[in-house]
Amino acid sequence: MSEMLMAGRTALITGASSGLGARFAHQLAAAGARVVLTARREELLAERCDAIRAGGGKALAVAMDVTDEASVQAAYDRAEAMFGPVDTIVANAGMNIEGPALDVDASAFDSVLAVNVRGAFLTVREGARRMIAAGSPETRRGRIVLISSITAQSVSPGLALYSASKAAVLQLGRVLARDWANKGVNVNMLCPGYIETDLNSDWFNTEGGRKQIAKWPRRRLMGADSLDGALLYLASDASAYVTGSVMTVDDGQSL
Repeated sequence: MSEMLMAGRTALITGASSGLGARFAHQLAAAGARVVLTARREELLAERCDAIRAGGGKALAVAMDVTDEASVQAAYDRAEAMFGPVDTIVANAGMNIEGPALDVDASAFDSVLAVNVRGAFLTVREGARRMIAAGSPETRRGRIVLISSITAQSVSPGLALYSASKAAVLQLGRVLARDWANKGVNVNMLCPGYIETDLNSDWFNTEGGRKQIAKWPRRRLMGADSLDGALLYLASDASAYVTGSVMTVDDGQSL
């Protein structure tokens, strides 16, 4: 991948204070993009931005609640004021509440759907409106990447809410891709498999976690860098003829 693959682009990433979102922001900046990191945890966002700037990148931290329409709009306003129109969006913010469906209450359901589905919709709708107003029907450079999951298409016990929300993200993305096909905005979905993180390392070191890994064809967790190539491809001009697609990167875990 060229170090300047994203040169001239302004990318907004949700859920960028930690985990995959932080990784995405660093990779997009390293590829030449101006990056806008959004999340609710302002201190962590500031730390991520400082690290990107220290490496020579351009970054802005913006506190944003993806479930709040006014907050989303204000974040785009700040991004535009600093870097100009956003032409690349990575809708990554998400949450999970695990447990048997029989024990999950309605408030948990509402919380997961609010962040994972409503939040994704509000983020990309506002972004698409602004891309179109800025001329994407002519430039054809609008890029939206919705982060889904392999659990959207495979059965994972105890993950009913999360799986349902990520399946909704897939269909949301397909429909938006069709709706915006003539607006110069490409919408694609990236479905990661299980990646080793601080949040899941304890589980995968238990007997149950080791058994789960042993069921996968390659018997391993993916590393933090496993999505870099797919993310850069979908976010850049390289994917000019790709929209409405679902890209699964799971090292064969769902086979």
